[in-house]
Amino acid sequence: TTRNMALRQFARQSARSLGLRSDVSAFAPAVATRGMSTVIEGLKYMASHEWAKVDGDTVTVGITDHAQAELGDVVYVELPEVGSTVEAKSTFGVVESVKAASDVYSPISGEVVAVNEELADSPGAVNEGAFTDGWMMKVKMSNPADLDALMDAKAYEASCDN
Repeated sequence: TTRNMALRQFARQSARSLGLRSDVSAFAPAVATRGMSTVIEGLKYMASHEWAKVDGDTVTVGITDHAQAELGDVVYVELPEVGSTVEAKSTFGVVESVKAASDVYSPISGEVVAVNEELADSPGAVNEGAFTDGWMMKVKMSNPADLDALMDAKAYEASCDN
């Protein structure tokens, strides 16, 4: 539910501001009632577990909480160069964890206008805040119709439950 998601997000941010690694399921077991992961209303999602936050013609992209939980501790993130072009449904980077390496796919087409440089030194930010500090790139959309192929939060949550 939205209240549980907000409480989990608050717990993560509070722990991070105190210099603690947040493990919300251990910190607040009553809050982490969904055996899966956080899904944020208002974002768009891909079946391959990437999220997109639209702000005008710029889209912030990252991997979902579900994806980071499945991967485990992220140890390396490969991102595209600023100024490069990405295509919808095509790989733009790699996330490596202690368990596996996984390609990351762009939900939209366009020019990369920013990448999260902090992930080079702190790849674990993807685990600690998949929807916040763990964002990967910002893209200036070249084809807003790409958004029509993405799922809303409810549809994405249903796809994770299957």
